[in-house]
Amino acid sequence: MLRRALLPSAIALWLALSLTPAAVAAPSTVAGAEAGPRAHAVTAAGARSSTAQGSPASLTNTSTGPIPVPPSNIPPAGRRLSANQVLAIAGALPKMRAVRREYRGSYGGAYLRAPLHWQVSYFSRGGKKEIAQVIIDDPSGRVLEQWTGFQVAWTMARGYPGAFGRHVGALYIWLPMCVLFLLPFINFRRPLSLLHLDLLVLLSFSVSLAFFNHANIYASVPLSYPPLLYLLARMLALLRRPRPGREPRGPLRLLVPAPWLAVGIVFLIGFRIGLNVTDANVIDVGYAGVIGAQRITEGRPLYGSYPADNEHGDTYGPVNYEAYVPFQQIFGGGGRWDDLPAAHAAAIFFDLLAAALLFLIGRRMRGPTLGVALVYAWVSYPFTLFALESNSNDTLVAALVLAAILAASYRSRLAPAASGALAALAGLSKFAPLALAPLLAMNGLGGGGRASAARRLALFIAGFGASAALVFAPALSHDSLHTIYERTIAYQANRGSPFSVWGLYGGLGTVQLLVELAAVLLALALAVIPRRSDLVGLAAACAAVLIAAQLGIEHWFYLYIPWFFPLVALALFGRFSDPAAPEPAAASEPARSSLPAAALSS
Repeated sequence: MLRRALLPSAIALWLALSLTPAAVAAPSTVAGAEAGPRAHAVTAAGARSSTAQGSPASLTNTSTGPIPVPPSNIPPAGRRLSANQVLAIAGALPKMRAVRREYRGSYGGAYLRAPLHWQVSYFSRGGKKEIAQVIIDDPSGRVLEQWTGFQVAWTMARGYPGAFGRHVGALYIWLPMCVLFLLPFINFRRPLSLLHLDLLVLLSFSVSLAFFNHANIYASVPLSYPPLLYLLARMLALLRRPRPGREPRGPLRLLVPAPWLAVGIVFLIGFRIGLNVTDANVIDVGYAGVIGAQRITEGRPLYGSYPADNEHGDTYGPVNYEAYVPFQQIFGGGGRWDDLPAAHAAAIFFDLLAAALLFLIGRRMRGPTLGVALVYAWVSYPFTLFALESNSNDTLVAALVLAAILAASYRSRLAPAASGALAALAGLSKFAPLALAPLLAMNGLGGGGRASAARRLALFIAGFGASAALVFAPALSHDSLHTIYERTIAYQANRGSPFSVWGLYGGLGTVQLLVELAAVLLALALAVIPRRSDLVGLAAACAAVLIAAQLGIEHWFYLYIPWFFPLVALALFGRFSDPAAPEPAAASEPARSSLPAAALSS
């Protein structure tokens, strides 16, 4: 049993070892991206680009940004139109006239854009805010784009093709992935099975994403909430304890045999990696991870003074940057933002690690068939592919949460400490998983007496604290806690974003606060209220907490779905028995068995 608990500890050790800066003779320099993520939000004083987290670099940007051109009837060298002509073209647009009537005293400025484009930006009185933007083709004089409202600053809200993962959102990739995800789990004997609805709800985020890809944010944002609310309710429903004497649920019926699923897994993993290598982009979070990793290896401050093209790339916990250190050391910093081999390698590793952990947990719960089914669900789910092809850091969160749950499933003496250490790593990557700490700390404390419970809780706290101190060491050697707080939690709490109902509509601060408080109360309640005690219950509870936390945040995006998806899959599929083995016999006391509690109940 002790040897079985070494796997999650080894994962923690891998992350811990990455804290040690490798000695390199000539560290690679992370080059700037093509431009800042919030592309070309220029100010009245010049053409400075500013950043908005989550928006890709390689949309319409250049390395120099827009070049201001003073009013003139003479075209600049190499251009057909003059500054006054493009101002007149933009000023005649009904959309621009409407926004200028709203902002009395506003004025416009012309800027050169490559290749052979003009940008006209309108500013409020005094130049405090860019209120509208028009992109004009120089040779033809045709208006290519016109934006107002939040789509001026947030280029990721403009629906640029391939902004996230390039061709991963194309229908000829997305729709087949949806079919591959759903097909093996269809039970034609029970067409009204609730599992079918669950899987369709997981895929229904695609409807919201379709509107997002077409720049219809007022449709995409509200459409993301019904599936979140359904999944929250579904996870809470699965927390009910099985009734005494009730027959265990039957086996998970697969449309194809498990060995065929295994073959499909191999094919899909190869497809995903091949697509990542040949047709994927690196968004700002992946770029930030490489920047932070390089700073750690060079002994520089981890927080503050990030490059202008990723100004707020230091908004995550230290684990996020430390996890990129091995890949930055092997592959270097790379060249352009969109061409960072270290970010590609890290995203692929995080993805494969999450798949491997799902197999291990599934095998412990119900045998290898469930493990294979869970891995297949991960590699066929379109939104895990979306995260992989965007080379984001979000599958790292999923992997660390899964590792903490795997450690929590063991009864060895070191298991609570390993679970606490991994919970700290997960929480100090993107902070939201910190909400799982009470739930993981209290897991498995019943049935062994007060002394045993106190010892397990103390070990969890010790593992959590030791891990947190270790991962904070590189940051605290240069930055104060105040600086880290201001650059991370404070920035995240105070920034505006149109990618939630709270930021899109405004005026809902009180409701948002109530939702946030409800999420906190839920996390605490699930830690102490009696519930289903097996791994199905633990996975469902963790998924519910993460979904509840996401419901209240100001900035929600599709890359956050992989945080809770593997937990939802564990809860939904883990309810079924292993078709390859007889139903497990009930044990009188889970604590007396060498098997995890998850293997003893359905």
